[in-house]
Amino acid sequence: MQLNKLSAGFGAETSAFDAPFREMWDAFFAAQVLVFRGLRLTAGQFLEFARRFGRPEPHVIDQFHHPEHSDILILSNRKKDGQPAGLADAGTYFHTDYSYLEVPARCTMLYSIEVPKKGGDTLFVDQYAAYDDLPDAMQRRIKDLVALHHYGNRDELDRSSRTVASILSEDQEQKLAWVKHKLVRPHPVTGRKALYSVSGSSFGIEGMPEDEAVGLLDELKRHATQEKYQLRLKYGVGDVVIWDNASLLHSATLTDPEDPRTLWRITVKEERKT
Repeated sequence: MQLNKLSAGFGAETSAFDAPFREMWDAFFAAQVLVFRGLRLTAGQFLEFARRFGRPEPHVIDQFHHPEHSDILILSNRKKDGQPAGLADAGTYFHTDYSYLEVPARCTMLYSIEVPKKGGDTLFVDQYAAYDDLPDAMQRRIKDLVALHHYGNRDELDRSSRTVASILSEDQEQKLAWVKHKLVRPHPVTGRKALYSVSGSSFGIEGMPEDEAVGLLDELKRHATQEKYQLRLKYGVGDVVIWDNASLLHSATLTDPEDPRTLWRITVKEERKT
């Protein structure tokens, strides 16, 4: 595969959407973010591509599932008959997809249908590098810690805010429970250690007083989201991006609600909890 780097640290783009899958698999986990530009895909073709990486998991917010394929979540600020056509402000804070599930996400894919005139970028943050740069004393302190996760955004609980986690119905909330993940996870494919979901769904640390736990998580978040670890991805129509949830945090950027933006999203789960 011919790859063009997106930054000095991580990320790559390619036109080789039809490359042998073994090459694509290896390129993806090496790059952490892999982008294919200017494709024309049906929902079925997008889903078929995603299934090559593993089993898709429908999002808990089922009212915005694609009408033909529940594994596809529609992200859109458009309205149809006065009602939202998709999830408008999804994930506008640093987080890791499905970290609130017992078996978390392997990768997430977005297919860009409609691009706003301004904004709509995604920020990615390299959690391999963030872990590697921690002082030895901090690495020893956190190596065996287990974080407590639940759906939500630790930094914003105001349901009226655009940066709160997308609001769930009562029935949707009842489908979710507290889960545990190690704060430092060996990557299930590469084996490299990375900080895991120190921002977003992590609300505490097992066996640690709440204030101390949140203080440590916030310290790690400040370190892990520094600009030197970031990559900003700008979309064009027809772009497909796939990212590695086990080694990255990511955040959507807010756009003007009147500036149309529509994407399809598929999230593939890991094979088992690690």
